Amino acid sequence: MRVSFFLYNIGIRLYRAAVGLAARAGKAKAKAWIEGRERLWPELEAAMEGQKPTVWVHAASLGEFEQGRPVLENLRTDYPGHRIVLTFFSPSGYEVRKNWPGADFVCYLPLDTPQNATRFLDLVRPKLAIFIKYEFWLHFLQALYARKVPVLLISGIFRDKQLFFRSYGKMFRNLLLHMDHLFVQNEASITLLHNIGVKHVSLAGDTRFDRVWALRQNPVSLPVIEAALRVPKVLVAGSTWEADETVLAEWWYGGGKEGRQLVLAPHEIHKAHLDKIQSLFPDAVRFSELNGRQPDVLVIDNVGMLAALYRYGRICYVGGGFGKEGIHNLLEPATYGRPVIIGPEYSRFHEAEMLVHLRGTIVINNAAELGKAIEALNDPYYYGQTVEITSRFVEEHKGATEKIMRYIQEKRFLTRE
Repeated sequence: MRVSFFLYNIGIRLYRAAVGLAARAGKAKAKAWIEGRERLWPELEAAMEGQKPTVWVHAASLGEFEQGRPVLENLRTDYPGHRIVLTFFSPSGYEVRKNWPGADFVCYLPLDTPQNATRFLDLVRPKLAIFIKYEFWLHFLQALYARKVPVLLISGIFRDKQLFFRSYGKMFRNLLLHMDHLFVQNEASITLLHNIGVKHVSLAGDTRFDRVWALRQNPVSLPVIEAALRVPKVLVAGSTWEADETVLAEWWYGGGKEGRQLVLAPHEIHKAHLDKIQSLFPDAVRFSELNGRQPDVLVIDNVGMLAALYRYGRICYVGGGFGKEGIHNLLEPATYGRPVIIGPEYSRFHEAEMLVHLRGTIVINNAAELGKAIEALNDPYYYGQTVEITSRFVEEHKGATEKIMRYIQEKRFLTRE
């Protein structure tokens, strides 16, 4: 146990040193990670003035935030007298949502040291702490337990290769034992947790279904996109990486562009990546330079539009399935009843496995298979079947937020005004 504790602290210090080196080397994300934490304390101290009770919600990055967003929005509605503090670990979450109006204060999570955990909790004084999906920070969770602050995990998902289930994972198993309740996405997670003595767990599902269901019920219009589209056969490719874009380009210029438009929303929009996309698609036009045109290939060079963008595609492609990152959020296109195409690396993503099994999502390995998948979806009957599968899938799996909020109310963690 002591060895694990020592190694954990060494790992935290090494991580901080590595990020510092990357920042000095000019890496934008690393620089943002460092600078955001340097200005944290005075801003947090000013934000925490007064005696208003606080709920602390932590998300690793943007995806986890969107996952937990329905719970955050319900907390704001049901407990208007409470202050909400939202923390992120990654710049890709903080930089996009730092001005999100649903929270009273948004900041980076300080590095996980005993001193930082104590200082942060002394300032925030949370009545309830909620962690979304994962990220189990040792010192923060130990400090919360010592202060008897209720801690919930929502939309959790566990796999047998995680540290909790290893012979040397006792320190991390204790973290789970000290949490008040774990709301998980699937039965496999419950079985794994029960096998290590974690019984305070229940199947709630994934709050992302509630998030994307809300998108479907209240669709956002994008007039500039609507004006740029000139044909019905639009392929929206979202959260793409270079490997995805290479496959898409090979298909596109190999005959795929006939009668179609391609809208490409890359996962990263820094200059080097956008320039690479331009080299793959020489006739592409960036959204920031659209000026009323209707290009064959439109590249979205901003963040925050993708969830609404998917509804404009007849078919959607979700990136990440050709690399170690794994696929991104395919529930966003699914909620609009769009057939979804992904790359082969999806086994770590429960909703992808389910949709592939149901035949609402098509897996491709190369440009030739991409062409065959899109050709198959030209058949009205097959297309209609796929639309029905994806639409019903989201509707049947919503409801996790209601279960979580009911638990918070029943346990009286927070008081209504």
